[in-house]
Amino acid sequence: MTNGEDSLGTATLYPLSETELTVADPAADVRGRTVVDRNGDEVGRVDDLLVDDRENRVRLLRVGEGGFLGIGTSHYLVPVDAVVSVDTDRVHIDRERNGMGGVPAYDPEVAARPDYYDGVYGWWGAAPFWGAGYRYPGFPF
Repeated sequence: MTNGEDSLGTATLYPLSETELTVADPAADVRGRTVVDRNGDEVGRVDDLLVDDRENRVRLLRVGEGGFLGIGTSHYLVPVDAVVSVDTDRVHIDRERNGMGGVPAYDPEVAARPDYYDGVYGWWGAAPFWGAGYRYPGFPF
């Protein structure tokens, strides 16, 4: 998926599952882990990681929720900057389940628009990785 220069500069984000790349430390690969809110309630499961092609860093978690065996599942993105902690089977975010209704839905076709990621980072209140002075979080991605 190619993103316009207005939003991401020259970066392109791509799902890690569509490449032959892997996470440097397999123990740090959060795909398949449950995502929980600040109260420990499940809000989805990480089903892929979006990586930028300039630094090959994970920038976003693609989280699926609902559905059965992948049918009817909806997806949204969580910036790595919005993750507060990671343990062996869960990814913790500082939101409440009942406040997640407005999270921007993930659709690969819509995500190709230059302004899409501005909205995702804005919704989470996270600084976008392409902004001046951005610092990568200390999580194991």
